[in-house]
Amino acid sequence: MRIKDIELITENNQRVYASVYESKPDHKATVVIASALGVIRQYYKDFAIWLSNNGYRVITFDYSSMGNSSADSYKKSKANISEWAENDCKAILQKAAELAETKDIYWIGHSLGGQITALVPNINIVSKVITIACGSGYWRQNSVALKRKSWLLWFFVAPVSLSCLGYFPGKRLGMVGNLPYGVMKQWRKWCLHPQYLYGVEDVRVQRAYQKFSKPITSISFSDDELMSAQNINSLHSFFGKSPLKMTKIHPEQVNANKIGHFGFFKETFKNSLWEEYLLPELALS
Repeated sequence: MRIKDIELITENNQRVYASVYESKPDHKATVVIASALGVIRQYYKDFAIWLSNNGYRVITFDYSSMGNSSADSYKKSKANISEWAENDCKAILQKAAELAETKDIYWIGHSLGGQITALVPNINIVSKVITIACGSGYWRQNSVALKRKSWLLWFFVAPVSLSCLGYFPGKRLGMVGNLPYGVMKQWRKWCLHPQYLYGVEDVRVQRAYQKFSKPITSISFSDDELMSAQNINSLHSFFGKSPLKMTKIHPEQVNANKIGHFGFFKETFKNSLWEEYLLPELALS
């Protein structure tokens, strides 16, 4: 097993840090893992190692300005989510294409990493998209438990913290994670609109989702503490031409007490969720 850390410079002159996992000289395909909001690439390490041991080259990455615990770095950052998709993700896919040569590239998007799929300019080089725990963030459709907190977050905590601190101190607050000002501001706008990003961004964004046609498999969980069934169905309805497969998993199906929004990537699920539900999708492009 070889893990190589690399640094890429995006078209808007930002640094993106990534890790490439390789265990075999002849790979079946290349898998790019796009992180959830506020989640650093190391969170996916066990999953990436397992995929690599199963014959895939894997690339994980941090969006620009992320993966750094310094408050100053978040305050100085000019990043927003659209730029992450249009620049960071584009650079990662360019690197993936360079490494993959003529073999398939798969995009596994966890939460935000699946939401922004159609915003990535070169996303059509992938053979297939697999979304994990991915849905719209519209707050009125959130799970019951989250909806109780959402009003406080969007109408008080987020505006006050951004105004006073210049960034969102999510780690201190136990919400999401630290985020740059532009990222949190844009995400708040999305979450307050019934059609999430599709209803907030301009017509080019709507067209990108309407035109996207690569196969998508959604893997979601009945006990997701953030995403309701409405959130999940709403987000995937934006993709106008994609063949769509929706798979909802209940914890009891894999003899688990809990999976939730973040559980899929825990190594404890390698013989169930990873082996039984994920691997077959990589064989169908």
